[in-house]
Amino acid sequence: MADRQLFRWHALDEEGKMTRGAFFCHSRQEVMDLLVAKNYQPFRLFSGRRYRARDWKWHHKTSFYRQLATLLKAGLTLSDSLSLIADGHAEAGWSALLVHIRQRVSEGIPFSDVLALWPDVFPALCPALMKVGEMTGQLDECCLQLAQQQERQQQLQKKVAKALRYPLFILAVALLVSLGMLVWVLPEFVSVYQAFDAPLPGFTAAVIALSDWLRRFGTLFLPLPLSGTVCWTWYTRRSPALQMSFQRILLKIPLIGRLYRGGQLSKIFTILSLTQQAGLTLLQSLQAVEHSLNHRLWREAIVGIQQHISSGRPLSQALQQHPLFTPLCYQLIKVGEEAGSLDSLLTRLANFHEQSTQELADTLAASLEPLMMIVTGTMVGILVIAMYLPVFNLGDALG
Repeated sequence: MADRQLFRWHALDEEGKMTRGAFFCHSRQEVMDLLVAKNYQPFRLFSGRRYRARDWKWHHKTSFYRQLATLLKAGLTLSDSLSLIADGHAEAGWSALLVHIRQRVSEGIPFSDVLALWPDVFPALCPALMKVGEMTGQLDECCLQLAQQQERQQQLQKKVAKALRYPLFILAVALLVSLGMLVWVLPEFVSVYQAFDAPLPGFTAAVIALSDWLRRFGTLFLPLPLSGTVCWTWYTRRSPALQMSFQRILLKIPLIGRLYRGGQLSKIFTILSLTQQAGLTLLQSLQAVEHSLNHRLWREAIVGIQQHISSGRPLSQALQQHPLFTPLCYQLIKVGEEAGSLDSLLTRLANFHEQSTQELADTLAASLEPLMMIVTGTMVGILVIAMYLPVFNLGDALG
């Protein structure tokens, strides 16, 4: 899907009427072949943008699931519902995609199979639930459950990101203010001190030396953070071992590690709960989890659990042997397996980790705010003291 491009076309149909549309294809020739296959005479063809996985925004997906659930509940057919959503969608890419899906559904291909052909847009959880909805006749309920699950996960991710982003923003502002004072403000004071020809305190002299060094060589080091970030991003994308090492380090950082683990566990158990309630087997549920996770360390863990279960051993034992999962996880799973209520225990685990992660995000934000204020005040205070400390010695110099 990542290498497909959106092409807009104008063509004459069999009756000689001008019609227009859009296709996702790999080349212009493929568009021409599709139009000829439909007995259309191509008139104009426009090349559009290429759509990658990150271009399909999550809020468009949840909106699609909710709209589809509403229209199906109202009694419309799947084909009519898709057509109605496609006609009213403001995003050209989504409109073309929904038209494509409607055409395939109209040809008799199951809805779940069509979604499975677009893994960059619809993760494995989506076609799996749609297949269950097709088999049970409750496609609208499956769409609604999927929309609710996606919205809860996105809200949790936003809360976690906000808890981490705000302190980093405050720290960045403090660094910029400090650099500005060192580069532009402090040199003005230096010229005043030199006019009195008085010795400077050692603390002030050290700060002035740092200011001189930044003004002389600072521009040479400015590209380093940007180039380092680009190199790190490029290399980590191509090095699975580095990705897993970085994710292991995240787990060991106080508070942040708990926040990271809680977010992943909430997502895992929410998907397991949803798929188990829909009637999927445990292996199918774990496969949906595997394809829904973005972090390699956790995907490898789910693959290992699948192999463990395939050999005939229980899920609780697999979780107990894996360090990524907390003791509470395998204890509750074991109770659910023994009592025959695994789906309800999975729901409780999902809710527990979601609530605890939200509370931890609030706690982290509340804890880091005063810490960042102390760091900011310390940085600015050091510079102010360094600038005004010689003022107390100017009286002796004037005398």
